[in-house]
Amino acid sequence: MNKQLLVVISGPSGTGKGTVCEKLLEDETIFLSVSATSREQRVGETAGVTYHYHSAEQFEKLISSGKMLEWAKYNGNYYGTPKDKVLEMMEAGRDVLLEIDVQGALQVKKAFSDAVLIFILPPSAAELRRRLTERGRENAEQIEERIGAAYKEICVAEEYDYVIVNDNLDECVTSVLEVMRAEKRRVCRNTDKLDALKQELEKE
Repeated sequence: MNKQLLVVISGPSGTGKGTVCEKLLEDETIFLSVSATSREQRVGETAGVTYHYHSAEQFEKLISSGKMLEWAKYNGNYYGTPKDKVLEMMEAGRDVLLEIDVQGALQVKKAFSDAVLIFILPPSAAELRRRLTERGRENAEQIEERIGAAYKEICVAEEYDYVIVNDNLDECVTSVLEVMRAEKRRVCRNTDKLDALKQELEKE
């Protein structure tokens, strides 16, 4: 089992998962994987920072060659996580963070069995609605669509390893870091230490 962690963060729109990930990146040992997409680059976006941009044909080749850890198609465009960079960062000794939806998370779990899946929840349905309304990005109809999508996503949360409520940002980030520290102490990630000590004791 990998010593470095592949951590998946998911949650309904409005839970603040993006802000949680930003705070986690203050730890330089954590790397946030940049997703790839086949949609066109928009004004204000930066290639390699916002997304890795590919044509649909290029993206399909990445899928067929097994170079995407997970992928999906939305509104005619592909989105996914490049596998090579994730593995490169883990081999370099860094924990890798993926901020992706539930569909992608379950694909990652199938491809990478020791991935750690964390689902971020809002404190309540009322608070989720308040956050969606106050950020001012969607109209009333779109907010209702977000609420409906949140219900569907939460129904999948039982497939995750951990659930953390984002009621207070700092406490939520601390909880995620506590999960990561605990995961690194699992016996299956430390068999080399056990084996080394057993060998030492055998010589005594």
